[in-house]
Amino acid sequence: MAASVLIVGGTHGNECNGPWLLQHWGHKPPQLQRRALSVRTEIGNPAALEAGRRYIDKDLNRSFIDELLQDPDTPCLEGQRAQQLLASHGPNGQMPTQVLIDLHSTTAAMGNCLVLYGRRPADLALAAGCQEELGLPVYLHESDPRQTGFMAQAWPCGLALEVGPVAQGVLSPAICRQSELGLEVLLDVLEKAAAGQLNLRRHLQIHRHLGSIDLPRDNHGQPCACLHPQRLCGDWQELQAGDPLFQHADGTTITFAGDPEGPVHTVFSNEAAYQEKGIATSLTRKEDLPAERSWVDALQAVLQN
Repeated sequence: MAASVLIVGGTHGNECNGPWLLQHWGHKPPQLQRRALSVRTEIGNPAALEAGRRYIDKDLNRSFIDELLQDPDTPCLEGQRAQQLLASHGPNGQMPTQVLIDLHSTTAAMGNCLVLYGRRPADLALAAGCQEELGLPVYLHESDPRQTGFMAQAWPCGLALEVGPVAQGVLSPAICRQSELGLEVLLDVLEKAAAGQLNLRRHLQIHRHLGSIDLPRDNHGQPCACLHPQRLCGDWQELQAGDPLFQHADGTTITFAGDPEGPVHTVFSNEAAYQEKGIATSLTRKEDLPAERSWVDALQAVLQN
């Protein structure tokens, strides 16, 4: 039996490139099928997509939490949608899938990357296999109590493919093509794993989430400085003590105080959707995780379930 994979686009309604692809491909696109896989697609948040908004009541990619999933009477539209997606396509759903790939786009000048929400071995294997083929950076988002309930965590194996930069609500052929290429490689890795042919040759390089930084604010909660222009030239760059971080309207600079544990790198700098979350940029530490055979074994076990 072929392993089932669900591809979701439009988890955020103002990220239109992923769902545009899925709408043109259909629910079971032949161009995405692999011999060892059965691939289906789903629009994550149709109501928000139609409205051109990130969400209606609550961020869907923060809605896979027990408080919402276990409440049959929740008035939250995204809570209802999270329940529907799991009931239809979750590992115990009517049409169960073992793997979820969540298509996203970003306004930040960070290019393309994979996002993991923890260190589940199957997720690490999928990310490592893709990184070996495409060289994509991997953002490991973990240990942040302010950010939980991600969709990919609700499936036995799952991650997000983040592509950018592109403005919210703007359809870009380049972004669509990059999303398609990343998706094709992820499916190729899954097919190799399902066939017992995935061999990881080297380490997985990650950028481990350390925390997020808000803009400086005045007594009324209004920003009194913006990110320094140097921080907008592209993420994944090392940020050292004394480097410019913020800039006031008069041009004066606030510098980075540094981190006593070593170099840090920025991600999602000036992401438009994170302004409401009080996040101007996030800090990470680059680390190498030696690839382990147990990762591949875990991914194979997920696909054979």
